[in-house]
Amino acid sequence: MTHDFLIIGGGIAGVSAAARLSHLGSVLLLEAEAHLAHHASGRSAALYEPNYGLRPVVELSMASGDHFRAGENLLAPRGLMILGKAGEEAAFADDITAMDLPQITLDEAFARVPVLNPETVAMAAFGDHAWDIDTDLLIQTFAREAKANGGQITTGARVTAIARRDGLWQVTTAAGVHQTRMLVNAAGAWVDQVAAMAGIQPLGFQPNRRSMARIPAPGGHDLSRWPMMFGVGETWYAKPDAGALIVSPAEEHPMDPHDAWADDMVLAEGLARYEEMVTEPVTRLISNWAGLRTFAPDRVLVIGPDAREPSFFWLAGQGGYGFQTSPAASLLAADLIAGRASTLPAETVAALLPARFG
Repeated sequence: MTHDFLIIGGGIAGVSAAARLSHLGSVLLLEAEAHLAHHASGRSAALYEPNYGLRPVVELSMASGDHFRAGENLLAPRGLMILGKAGEEAAFADDITAMDLPQITLDEAFARVPVLNPETVAMAAFGDHAWDIDTDLLIQTFAREAKANGGQITTGARVTAIARRDGLWQVTTAAGVHQTRMLVNAAGAWVDQVAAMAGIQPLGFQPNRRSMARIPAPGGHDLSRWPMMFGVGETWYAKPDAGALIVSPAEEHPMDPHDAWADDMVLAEGLARYEEMVTEPVTRLISNWAGLRTFAPDRVLVIGPDAREPSFFWLAGQGGYGFQTSPAASLLAADLIAGRASTLPAETVAALLPARFG
């Protein structure tokens, strides 16, 4: 069978694209791992904060809002707080301007998070325009949409070779060879490797490790109403999660594509930066992990046909914005493939196309 679309990658980018493209023709999605969202998508902080990122990223996040709000239980209120120390006034001002967060009094900050350290927290800002995303529900909703339209999703199907013959792409896995008219590269940290395998010029994507630790609720507090907290300059962050707290050093360490794990020393340094701002020490970890956030050279997503081979479609460089941009990013992919006008501004679409790299 020849598929209209074959998608490589079963993270949020690939699964959302499968849902959208299933309305345009036959879809096959191949995921190398045993289940969907194994790598970066399974290790996300799961926050919808539409002001986060560069302008084209913000445009995608804003355009995704209606999808999130229309979906039952996709979003839950969280809020976002930035905390600064003495001497960080200028960087603090830059952060709260960029993320549209009004400054609040320290009394208000301590009321929201009672474990904040009054000896170190010198300034705070808070906004309620940030929500938790039910990432599993979002993945499963897109997967169900794809399957309802006849789309096929195959896990445990690592791609070993790609060739173009007689106007079709031939994609080889251990289970056999699949043919498609259009190949969609949504392979996360491996997008440049997939491109090279297909004889397409890689665009220079860089995976960066980010580590996480899950710790018990500080002081046994109920964290359900605590906001996500960031240090100035995103030097650490902490977010309530299922009755515990996840804390990250927010590092961006360049890595080759692999199944990432946390670096103990980096994790310890990040936990120390968090501990400096609170009164409750970290006495134990429940678990830790890491993921790879993959960026294009300009840190903006890449969505569109390859400049030299239009049957090879890039859906890549989601960085830390994959979930919150996925509704609009996948719709843009479908619009470009179908030749439909996008509701996004023309300059935003141009800023996302791979042709911007020449």
